[in-house]
Amino acid sequence: MALGFVLAPGGVLRVVDAHACGEEGDVDLNAWVHVSNSENTITVKCPAAEMGQGIYTTIPLWIAEELDADWRTIRVEQAPAEKAYINPGNFNTQGVGGGRPAQGYSLIARLAGAQARAILIANAARAWQVAAAECTTEPNNVVHAASGRRLSYMEIAKLDEITLDAPLLTEKNLKPATQWRLSGKDVPRPDVPIKVTGAARYGIDVQIPGMYYASILHAPVASLPVPLFDDGAEHGPLKIDDADALKIEGVVKVVALPHAVAVVGTDYWATVLGKRALKVEWRTGSPASHYDSEARKQAWATMAADPAQRGRTLHNTGSVDDAFKTAALTLSADYVSDHAHHACMEPFNATASMMHDDMELWSPTQSQTAAQQTCAKVTGLAEDKIRVFTTFLGGGFGAKTEQLPNAEAALLSKLMDKPVKVIWSREDDVKHGSYRPLTAQHLDAAISADGKVTGWRHRLVGDSVLARTRKVDWDRAPGIDSAVAAGMAQPYGIPNRHHEYVHQAGGVPVGNWNAVGNSYTIFAVESFIDEIAVKLGKDPLQMRIDLMTDARGKAVLERVRALSGWDRASANKAAGTALGVAYNHGGHGYCQMAEVVEVSVDRENGTIKVHSVWAVADAGVAIQPRHLRQQLETGIIWGLSAALRERVTIKDGVVRQSNFSDYPVPRMHELPEIQIELLQGAAEQASGAGQVGVAPMAPAIANAVFRLTGARLRAMPILAQQVKLALTSMQAKTV
Repeated sequence: MALGFVLAPGGVLRVVDAHACGEEGDVDLNAWVHVSNSENTITVKCPAAEMGQGIYTTIPLWIAEELDADWRTIRVEQAPAEKAYINPGNFNTQGVGGGRPAQGYSLIARLAGAQARAILIANAARAWQVAAAECTTEPNNVVHAASGRRLSYMEIAKLDEITLDAPLLTEKNLKPATQWRLSGKDVPRPDVPIKVTGAARYGIDVQIPGMYYASILHAPVASLPVPLFDDGAEHGPLKIDDADALKIEGVVKVVALPHAVAVVGTDYWATVLGKRALKVEWRTGSPASHYDSEARKQAWATMAADPAQRGRTLHNTGSVDDAFKTAALTLSADYVSDHAHHACMEPFNATASMMHDDMELWSPTQSQTAAQQTCAKVTGLAEDKIRVFTTFLGGGFGAKTEQLPNAEAALLSKLMDKPVKVIWSREDDVKHGSYRPLTAQHLDAAISADGKVTGWRHRLVGDSVLARTRKVDWDRAPGIDSAVAAGMAQPYGIPNRHHEYVHQAGGVPVGNWNAVGNSYTIFAVESFIDEIAVKLGKDPLQMRIDLMTDARGKAVLERVRALSGWDRASANKAAGTALGVAYNHGGHGYCQMAEVVEVSVDRENGTIKVHSVWAVADAGVAIQPRHLRQQLETGIIWGLSAALRERVTIKDGVVRQSNFSDYPVPRMHELPEIQIELLQGAAEQASGAGQVGVAPMAPAIANAVFRLTGARLRAMPILAQQVKLALTSMQAKTV
C-alpha cells in the first residue's frame, strides 16, 4: 500500500494511507512517486488517460518540477483507478476531457512532487543528523551546503530506515515560476519512443492468455441504452437465428444481450463472419426509430426563430427588451449544425477478465471512474473489486467517455467465465456511437443610432448531452446543459444580453465531442459578429477589438491582425482569395485564441480551399511550448474537417454513414499552411488548450467566403453543394 493523498479544503494534501514498500533500495514516497535505487529511476504516476494530448508528459512534469528531479531519470506509469487520483476539476472523477486535467491536476500533482521532495529532505537530514531547514535540493540530489555532503534520491531510498513523515505542504510551499527548471521548456515526451517503436500498448493490443473475442451486432437503430442496458428491450433482439453463425469455425457461442447480440469466438475474424451470418428480428420500441435528422433540423430551426419560443435562461444582463425597443436598427440570423462523429483512429474496444469475486478491465477509456462504476453495475461486484488498467487511447475526443464497450466486455466475461475482448468494427463505431448534438440557433442584435451593439439575443435549440451522460447534474438543473450551450457567452462588451437553451429530446445518443458546444455556438456567434460588421460598414476584425472587454482577448486579436497581414485584403481578393477571422475564449476558463484563414472558392463546383491559417493563443503558461503548438495545430485541423466535411445524417433512426468512404476527413495533402504564435498569460496559471483551436475554423472560413463571394453561409458543415447553391442564387438575383 502506498501513501495516498487527497486534496482537502484550503489546498492541503491529507494523508489517507501510508506505507513505504518495495524491494531493497525502492520506496514509494507517496501515491505518485516511486524511487528505485536498483534501476536508478524515479517512477511517477499519470492519473489521466493519454490519447495524444500529451497529459502523459504534462502531469509527470509538474511532479518532477516540484520534486526537483532530473527528467532523464523519470519513468511514467499509468495510474490505476483509485480515489487518490480523483480529479476535483473533472466532476470529482478520474477522467480526462475538455482541458480539465490541466485545471484539476496541476495543483495536486505539484503538491505531490513537493511533498515527496520534503520526505527525501527529511530522510537525508535525519541520516546526517542536521536540521531539514539546512538542506536543499539539486536535480535528483539532497544537498547540505554547510558540510558539502549530498545524497542522491536513489541513495536515500536505500537507507536502512525510511520515514514518510514530513510537514504537510500547501500551495504557498510550491516553487515560484522564477525557479522553474522544467515547466515552460520543451522536454522529451516519454510516450513518443514507445509509440514510434510500436511498444506502446493500446486497448486494441491487449492479449490475455485463454481469452475469447467478441463482435457485437447492435440494433440498426442509433440508440445507446440509457441508463446502461435498462431500455434494451425497446430496441434489443426479439428473435435470433444463429444456426449459420455457429457453423463458422472459431465461433464458440452466440449470446443474446438486452440491447444487442454478441458472437464469441477464439479469433476476431471468426466472430466478424459469425456476426454477418446472424439473422435477427429486432424490437421497434425505441423513440429513435422515428428520428429523421434533416426533418428535425428544419423543425428546430423554425422553433429557434419563433419569438414566442422560450427556453431556460442561461445568461441575462441588463435590459434586453429596452435595448430592442430603442434600437435604430435590428439584425437577425439563423444557423444550423448537423450531427458529427468522432472518427477516432482506434475503434471502441475493451478486454475484461472476471475471476470469482473480482474483475480486471483493460480499456482505452477517458474515464477510469465511469469504467469502474459501469463494470460494477453489470456484474454485481463492488466497485473496489473492479481493477481498471488504462491503456493508451488511439484518439478519444469525448467518444471514449462512453462505457458501452466496457459493459459488454464485463458482462460477456461474466457469462462466459473467461476473459473476453470486445472489438467494434469501424462500421460499428460510426453507426452505434454517440454524436455531437444537432442544433439550431437564432440570434438578434440591437444597434443604436450611433452604430453601437446595445442588445443581443441568442436562442439555442438542441438535445442534451448531460441528460444522458451525467443525469445527476441534469436532474439538479433540468433544462440547463453547460456542455451543449458552451461558448454562447463571449467577452464582447454588449451591455444587454440574453442567452437561452430550448431542450428537445431527439432519441438518438448525443454525447461529448471535441469542443462540444463551442464547435457550433462559436460558428453562430462569430459569423453573426461579421454580419453586424458588414451591415455597419466596419472592419470585422477591428470591430471585435473594439467590442472586446478582456485584455488578453484583445491582445490575441491585435497580434493575429499583424501576423496574418489582415490589412492586405484588397490584394488578396485580386489574387482570388480572401481572409476571414474568428475568436474563441475556449470554454476552459483561461484560454484565448484568434484565427485568420485564407480561402479560395471554385465557383464551378463550390469547393472551398483553405490555403493558410494564422493563429494566436494565450493559454497562460505554456508548460511545453512545442507541445502546446502541436495541440493547437491538431485542433485547427479538426476544426477544418468539421467545418467542411463531417456530417452524420440519420433517417428512421438509422445512421446513413458507415466508414471513411462516406464520412470523409481531410488527407495530409489537403491541409493548409498553419502558423501559430503563443502569447504568455499569467505566469503560473495553465489551461487546457487542445480544444480551443477547433471552434474558430468554421466561422472564419464562412466569413472569408463571404468577403470573397458575397455569399453568407449559415449551416455547418459548409458543404460544396451548399456553396454552389448560394452562388447560383446570387447570380440569379443579379440577372
